[in-house]
Amino acid sequence: MDTSVRLLILSTLIACGFAVDRNNFKTCEQSSFCRRLRATKPSDTKYELNLSSLQISDNAIESELVDKEADVSLKFAITALADSTFRVFVDEIKPLHPRYQVEGVLNGEPQVARLELLQRTNEEISIRSGDNKVVIKALPFKIEFYSGGKLVTVFNGRGLFNFEHLRAKPAEEGAAADLGDEAPKESIDPGAWSENFKSFHDSKPRGPEAIGLDITFPEAQRAYGLPEHADRLALRTTTSGGQEPYRLYNLDVFEYELDSTMAIYGAIPMLYAHSAQHTVGVFWQNAAEMWVDVTNSKDGNVVSSIVSLVSGQKQDVHIDTHFMSESGVVDLFVFLGPTMRNVAQQYAKITGTAPLPQYFSLGYHQSRWNYNDEDDVRMVVQKLDEHNFPVDVMWLDIEYTDGKKYFTWDAIKFKNPETMLQNLTATGRKLVVIIDPHIKREGGYFLHEDALANNYYVKNKDGNVYEGWCWPGSSSYLDFFDPKVREYYAGLYAFDKFVGTTKDAYLWNDMNEPSVFNGPEITMPKDCIHYGDWEHRHVHNLYGLYHTMATFDGLLKRSGNKLRPFILTRGHFAGSQRYAAVWTGDNAAEWSHLMYSIPMCLTEALGGMSFCGADVGGFFKNPDEELLQRWFQTGVWLPFFRMHSHIETKRREPYLYSTDVQNRIRTAMWQRYAHLPVWYTLFHEHEVTGEPVIRPLVYHYPTDGNVFDIDNQLLVGSSIMARPVTESGASSATVYFPGGAQERWYDIEDFKPFQGSGSVTIPVSLDKSPVYYKGGSIIPRKDRPRRASTLTHDDPFTLYVALDHNNSAQGRLYIDDNESYEYRKKKYLYLQFNYKDGVLSNSFVDPDASYQTSAWIERVVILGPPAGVKRAKLESKELGVQKLSVSYDSEGGSLTIRKPAVIISDIFTITLEE
Repeated sequence: MDTSVRLLILSTLIACGFAVDRNNFKTCEQSSFCRRLRATKPSDTKYELNLSSLQISDNAIESELVDKEADVSLKFAITALADSTFRVFVDEIKPLHPRYQVEGVLNGEPQVARLELLQRTNEEISIRSGDNKVVIKALPFKIEFYSGGKLVTVFNGRGLFNFEHLRAKPAEEGAAADLGDEAPKESIDPGAWSENFKSFHDSKPRGPEAIGLDITFPEAQRAYGLPEHADRLALRTTTSGGQEPYRLYNLDVFEYELDSTMAIYGAIPMLYAHSAQHTVGVFWQNAAEMWVDVTNSKDGNVVSSIVSLVSGQKQDVHIDTHFMSESGVVDLFVFLGPTMRNVAQQYAKITGTAPLPQYFSLGYHQSRWNYNDEDDVRMVVQKLDEHNFPVDVMWLDIEYTDGKKYFTWDAIKFKNPETMLQNLTATGRKLVVIIDPHIKREGGYFLHEDALANNYYVKNKDGNVYEGWCWPGSSSYLDFFDPKVREYYAGLYAFDKFVGTTKDAYLWNDMNEPSVFNGPEITMPKDCIHYGDWEHRHVHNLYGLYHTMATFDGLLKRSGNKLRPFILTRGHFAGSQRYAAVWTGDNAAEWSHLMYSIPMCLTEALGGMSFCGADVGGFFKNPDEELLQRWFQTGVWLPFFRMHSHIETKRREPYLYSTDVQNRIRTAMWQRYAHLPVWYTLFHEHEVTGEPVIRPLVYHYPTDGNVFDIDNQLLVGSSIMARPVTESGASSATVYFPGGAQERWYDIEDFKPFQGSGSVTIPVSLDKSPVYYKGGSIIPRKDRPRRASTLTHDDPFTLYVALDHNNSAQGRLYIDDNESYEYRKKKYLYLQFNYKDGVLSNSFVDPDASYQTSAWIERVVILGPPAGVKRAKLESKELGVQKLSVSYDSEGGSLTIRKPAVIISDIFTITLEE
């Protein structure tokens, strides 16, 4: 069997979605650098700071850090940054080759803060920035971080720091005798200089260059973060019971396993360590393959390994971590909180936030691999309209192209793409098409010819164009690290280049880990060469980020920098949130995958990627009707809401099911569309503040130990709590109500209140999924059903006022033109609503901003209202004084004020009267 046939069979097996074969992916023991670093023995003497070389500036200190065993000098620096953040940096002073330092991840140069020298001796130095103190000890080398006078983080407290300096390759065995005293005396792992995995050989031309560092969090009770993994929210202990470390290495893992530390599509080395008293975070800006061991002292079978954190003192509760990276430098950000909210915002200041997305992108997306042709697209939209299902976006997978050649259309199936797009636009819809980074190697294909002629492709270790295998067959990969390639690629999205597209066509960048069907671990060999003579091993986890960076630039330029791009990506890293949304990849139509979509997206949100969702119904396999309905009821409470499925699955558009199933799906979808103003407001606030759009309960209830492990519930902002039903055949669901004895929560369907705190068994049916408004919240909704969000912009609002135990509530609403960047010129409305003592009022959060809208207030619904209200009085600038009618529901659980008819931007008060 020749190679091309074998590769075709491989790609076919991949397409069929066979369960993950673990043998295709390395364990730590099979990875030379992980094996070496995980075996590191604690050392008190290997590394020493030479404090006589210390240099101090207004915001940083620098010193020589000496590897005494290898007699190698490293540069050590620690910088004080704004907002309780420190940056630790270590690199070789005179490396044999430059070591890779990550570019493109940070959102500009971090703002520095003033640093004050507190104490300096021959053994240690103490510095302060704001309320935080850092103690740096020379021997053993160690860094202690204090917040509010309490020790919260220790760097190298266990003596596992290891920085493999670059060196000349030792002589081959038998030749060392000729070198005399210069013969290398070190004993090193046999995979350090070259490594084999299955049939693949990694030449490792620069030899060993790995870095390991341990970070301990005294008194921390849980660790969170490190996306992307198909695992629970709270990170597990990986150092006992034969567990593998968490691996961060972007990989295309088909039908990935759940409850696993295996690497999948994204890698964000951001970790939160939390206790009821304090949260801290660390972000290691390193793009190479990384493994992270976590040890949590709460786990009964874990023996404490903390070493001399404070002289003579040993902590009983703590989190130990051991970060291990194949190459690069130490560029570590330490966020001292003190709350989880603070850490999320501190991290967002460093890596940026998602720009406000277009309003349509928060609606429902209809996709499968693949809609067959233009008639198929038209029919699906028509059927969705006929059955009153809202949809904002139709999606096309790879089959729309001419033979898997991107930026082209199939001349028969998609003969008139611009007309197809115009027809979608006429109904208020958009189109998303897929464009992957692999380029078909076919003579006459303009993109391939351009890439060859202009040297745009990634090279193999011999300097020739790298050839791999992906959907088109033989493929090569654009080198997005080259600015010229990114500029060229961005230009391909111009309307005169990608003929058939319009401003209403947006992008899906898939397979950008990068996925290579015949490569080691289904990705690119590590010794391939990128722009700047960097090996792929140095930049691997950045490839998807740079791909979307170029696409984002292209979408911006094609609209003259006027319209906000929408991009969905699979491969991602820290900073990807500035360019794209993300989804959980090729999941399966199984209840477990539905359940894990919640912690996976919550973890992504903590890693900065708030715009996250999961394929509704599962990508592989066919969901039964119960699972499909529950998936819709869950998907409406994740930021990105898309149905998508494999080419060999049955069609599952909502209108194909029975009337009862359709009704339940439609109800869930209308719930999503009614709350779009909430989602849009939260995304605005995310861009401004850095707070995630969806949040785990521990985010807002950090002192309640009962919520530390809850990841089957989520908060949308702070005002909506959803507990989706993710169990088959459920007749009840356990809901944990946080907040204390006086907290109120209102069912969003019947408005029945629950007051108190604790776990409650809630009856459920196929028509019911528990979702609650938090007492004290005002929720602006648009309750009129429409076929697309683009048709709702002038529709009226209903304000749902959920009263707390003090009979008060507040909320916010953001409005702009829903698509452009004019909001950055103060063309928006940002409104605050307040209810207190029977009076509802509004005000401008930003009085300098303005936007004209005809949207008005249709109703006000007060949950948990006072008794005896007979009428209400409206006073506004535009309408003057008006009398309004009111009515209670039959059980007195809500009070409706009818037709205030005041424009949403008009400043008003509504007073309840007895």
